Amino acid sequence: MISLNDVYHIVAAIIPLYVAMILAYVSVKWLKLFNRDQCSGINKFVAKFSIPLLSFQVISKSDPFKMNLKLIGADVLQKVIALIMVAIITKVRSNGHLNWIITGISLSTLPNTLIVGIPLLKAIYGDEAHALLAQIIALQSLIWYNFLLFLFEFSTASEAHMIEAQGDPEVEQEAQEIDEREGTKSRTPKRRRLIIILLTVGKKLLMNPNFHATVAGIAWASISFGCNVKLPKVVENSITILSDGGLGMAMFSLGLFMASQASIVACGTRLALLAMFLKFIVGPAIMAAPSIAIGLKGVPFKIAVIQAALPQGIVPFVFAKEYNVHPDILSTGIIVGLLVALPIAVVYYLLLGS
Repeated sequence: MISLNDVYHIVAAIIPLYVAMILAYVSVKWLKLFNRDQCSGINKFVAKFSIPLLSFQVISKSDPFKMNLKLIGADVLQKVIALIMVAIITKVRSNGHLNWIITGISLSTLPNTLIVGIPLLKAIYGDEAHALLAQIIALQSLIWYNFLLFLFEFSTASEAHMIEAQGDPEVEQEAQEIDEREGTKSRTPKRRRLIIILLTVGKKLLMNPNFHATVAGIAWASISFGCNVKLPKVVENSITILSDGGLGMAMFSLGLFMASQASIVACGTRLALLAMFLKFIVGPAIMAAPSIAIGLKGVPFKIAVIQAALPQGIVPFVFAKEYNVHPDILSTGIIVGLLVALPIAVVYYLLLGS
């Protein structure tokens, strides 16, 4: 059973995050302290500075030479199972529309591990949770968010039946140059479209500060733990100042996001219930199944399952809003997920045993 001491540590770790979120919500919704442009500026600061530096700090302090391969394997299998499962259901129910597959994968496999997961699970399981979650965060930033971006671009291209990347002349020119170098001007439209999509994704990747921060974090962790060296104190302190504030700023930004939404349940009750089912039931279940199958046990198993039941991640919503693919459903996943995150985590903690 969960003890009062456990409850105290969990509450002490999570409540300050919610204080920042509630202050932001009240500041916009009731006190009108920030206008739309100011909120946009704060969100941009969080996206360009706070979150990348927080990602770098978390990943760079995790030993890459002590990776938990079973945890990584379970994470990969979860995504594969979700993709197959959602694709089959969507094919039967919605004529296989890729947008529903993307939304289903986002809800069931891409939780808010960085902002909510680390404080919560570190309070429950200690430093081991920090090290394990850093591995999942690195996979999200390097692989899964980029795969999701590819799916969004592919869906956009498929819907429009186009051979241009949303009218981007630079990308089209790059694709043409590739054709000319390879002497393949007769390339089929599908293959040409695929090249344009990959170029577009690559271009957006190079403009994503969090991707660079993740790569830098892995690179420095390899050097630091491999050669037993540390960052100069002035550099480390500079990063720490911004990254420590990054967690609070990220929650503050989420509060601004909540205040900007016309409704907590923007997608309607039926879709909201479906989103919560995917988020809190299906996601943990398809993480637990492969974890058990490949022999992930003990604390790593519990961490893997509980982090899968965290609130919806913000990055999939940002993509969904950019491409106009069910942003109302994902915004509901974020807001409702944040409101019930603590009791859901406690329920899974009790189910899995302390």
